[in-house]
Amino acid sequence: MRGSVCVALLVWLLNDAATREFSDEEMSATRQRIKSMFYHAYNSYLDNAFPYDELRPLTCDGQDTWGSFSLTLIDALDTLLVLGNRTEFQRVASLLQDTVDFDIDVNASVFETNIRVVGGLLSAHLLAGRAGMELEPGWPCSGPLLRMAEDAARKLLPAFQTPTGMPYGTVNLLNGVSPTETPVTCTAGVGTFILEFATLSRLTGDATFEDVARRALRALWQTRSDIGLVGNHIDILSRKWVAQDAGIGAGVDSYFEYLVKGAIMLQDEELLNMFQEYDRAIQNYTRFDDWYLWVQMHKGTVSMPVFQSLEAFWPGLQSLLGNLDSAVRTFQNYYSVWRQFGGLPEFYSIPQGYTVDKREGYPLRPELIESAMYLFRATGDHTYLQLGLDALESIERIAKTPCGYASVKDLRDHQLDNRMESFFLAETVKYLYLLFDPTHFLHGGGSEGDGSWEEGGEGGQCVLGAGGFIFNTEAHPLDPAAVYCCSRQAQDRQELRDILLSLSQPTEKSRHQSETPTKHTEAPPPGQSDSIALKAGDKKTLPLLSCPVQPFNARLSIMGQVFTDNS
Repeated sequence: MRGSVCVALLVWLLNDAATREFSDEEMSATRQRIKSMFYHAYNSYLDNAFPYDELRPLTCDGQDTWGSFSLTLIDALDTLLVLGNRTEFQRVASLLQDTVDFDIDVNASVFETNIRVVGGLLSAHLLAGRAGMELEPGWPCSGPLLRMAEDAARKLLPAFQTPTGMPYGTVNLLNGVSPTETPVTCTAGVGTFILEFATLSRLTGDATFEDVARRALRALWQTRSDIGLVGNHIDILSRKWVAQDAGIGAGVDSYFEYLVKGAIMLQDEELLNMFQEYDRAIQNYTRFDDWYLWVQMHKGTVSMPVFQSLEAFWPGLQSLLGNLDSAVRTFQNYYSVWRQFGGLPEFYSIPQGYTVDKREGYPLRPELIESAMYLFRATGDHTYLQLGLDALESIERIAKTPCGYASVKDLRDHQLDNRMESFFLAETVKYLYLLFDPTHFLHGGGSEGDGSWEEGGEGGQCVLGAGGFIFNTEAHPLDPAAVYCCSRQAQDRQELRDILLSLSQPTEKSRHQSETPTKHTEAPPPGQSDSIALKAGDKKTLPLLSCPVQPFNARLSIMGQVFTDNS
């Protein structure tokens, strides 16, 4: 293993020696190229695929994938504003209010609906003021896009009505959880809700959403192994681990991401302590030569010496915690893989230095570009801009079609697949653009939009949008200032009501309190309510594993084998 790592680092160092500085003019020109990329994909979707979820770029038509929401339009909405297009943002925001209906008989991924739909609508709601939309009094604590996000999230709540509080992977938006739904879901499918659900609760004043997200997080926390690791797939009813591979990639990744980002956004010490304990175990058992391998969660023995493209978010996450030295070295390893193939294959064999059989594809994922954005912000090193330029040119050369951009089926020969996932416009293009715009308002500057902050809340007493946005795992920016603004106002109103009640009806209140023990009934678990009806759906029986990312096949997850027999 060390030999291949040394070769990778040597390639990095040789190339790094020639890294050049990007001028302001080059940065501006690159931003224009990224805008052109976005509009080629976006217009192709509108012309050929809307109102379907996704564009099929090889046949110039559309398909529903995650639930029939016009998903690409929701996912791309805040990217329009990031690129400075207020007019189209306003048009699409109005269009979505008129056309999207969540009261439909569709089986939807709880995870994907949350990060793409709920997250996208929340972000658009919080950016509506900057987009020049007409705002309701009291915004951001009210508004039509916020109500849409709440409606979508409420459709997901039946999935959390389990004895453990950990959610099912799939829910029927009309009928709730089917009796035939598998109880097996991936770790990320349990632990990736706190950002959106806490934001929703604190903007609306309904604590239900944050409560169920926290209950799921705490239940998952209790299942970690004696050495402090969690596996890949868990039975949410029995709490038993079905896939015991521990790592930072597919099926686990955003769980760790949300512990860190949730701690930052909510100033929550409990979430940060959880991550720090996990991180100690991750560093002790899975890190080798600045790569992160997969290990058996109870023993810490290596089960899969592979790098997965989804792991490329890790250097960016480490930078948020100030672990720059480690983040830079790991990023160098990942960038060497990009340079080898012109993209990141889904699985990469570290000992062999090549792709893994049947995992050679690159669906235009954003994670390495995301980490480059964070590391450039932290270091100012133009090496990360070079990665951005490499990514832009590679995608243009390999994946561009007359109707958008196609996923790469095989990086070895650049075969294409007939799919353009919505995250290409929500994440990949957005992070690329933000990488080359260090003064953007999302970074605390003001190159796009007017001013670096705005007023909000009752009487305009809150300062919003002044920087410090937190990106959810679909790259939808959330403003912690808005979360604080609305929760602070709700708390003030409640305190005022309590004071007025105590002054006006002290006797009645005392009598009520004295009667409470005789009338007490056990409260339902957090997030469970009689108003959430669980009805039998009529969908077909699902496969054993219900997960938003491609699950490990038996060869990888059960037998622990990675390479072909003749390797």
